[in-house]
Amino acid sequence: MKNNFQLNSRRFMHKIIAMLLLALAIGFVSCNGSKHSEGTSTDQFPVVKDQEGSSYTNAVFITEKTESKGVDAEYKWLREHYPGYKLNKQSLGHSGGKPYDLMYIKTSSGEEKIIYFDISNFFGNL
Repeated sequence: MKNNFQLNSRRFMHKIIAMLLLALAIGFVSCNGSKHSEGTSTDQFPVVKDQEGSSYTNAVFITEKTESKGVDAEYKWLREHYPGYKLNKQSLGHSGGKPYDLMYIKTSSGEEKIIYFDISNFFGNL
């Protein structure tokens, strides 16, 4: 009985820690979406240019190697391609074994879009 209780307690703690890490990651992404310094390396547009981000197949590929720079590059791309956009939601997707950020935006003209970013180059790299 004691071992079962300890096992359940450990599982519960692991779930709590995972939820806290997820909340921190979401908070980090949200904060980075509202504050960007214009002097970062993202001024060089570290993405593959020919993709418009309309699907997993046409995802914008971010070439940055760390999460902070990669997230900055995503928001830079959005500002450049959809000035005045509003971010409604962000989620993590997977396709072909690769991670993707899905940005649900409303354009300045009121159009709802999902923009796909291939984040495999920097996902998980602090």
